[in-house]
Amino acid sequence: MRSFDLSPLFRHSVGFDRLDELFETAFRNASQESSYPPYNIAKTGDDSYRITLAVAGFGEDELEIISKENLLTVRGKGTDVEKDVSYLHRGIAKRAFEHRFQLADYVRVHGANLNNGLLDIELVRELPERMKPQQIAIGSGAKAKVIEDKKAKAAA
Repeated sequence: MRSFDLSPLFRHSVGFDRLDELFETAFRNASQESSYPPYNIAKTGDDSYRITLAVAGFGEDELEIISKENLLTVRGKGTDVEKDVSYLHRGIAKRAFEHRFQLADYVRVHGANLNNGLLDIELVRELPERMKPQQIAIGSGAKAKVIEDKKAKAAA
């Protein structure tokens, strides 16, 4: 029996619940994946997430964040090495990169901040009213009432 390492699933997705698409994404991108720059994905609340990329040396004008449909793309435009400098050791890489993160339905980018070489991208899941749990009253002509408490979210 083969055992599968599921950690690639969590590196490419935020807020995803559909395993079939996760498997497809993980195995399709496994050979193309780059570990530069390093990043973290954190769940910061019930419906909020944060992706943090270590982008030391990059300025705001050299970074690009694009959210289209359910795909978040982060690009860093690398710059040429200074021509008149002779490095004895060059450990700080400032090369171009591109990371893609598959987002679940209704997850959108709430904001981004660059501070001390860390790019934080805040994400939030916003369910439309029609997707929220509703309590249906019994009776003729009664209207549904949207439930907003944590018990309703757990039941959904």
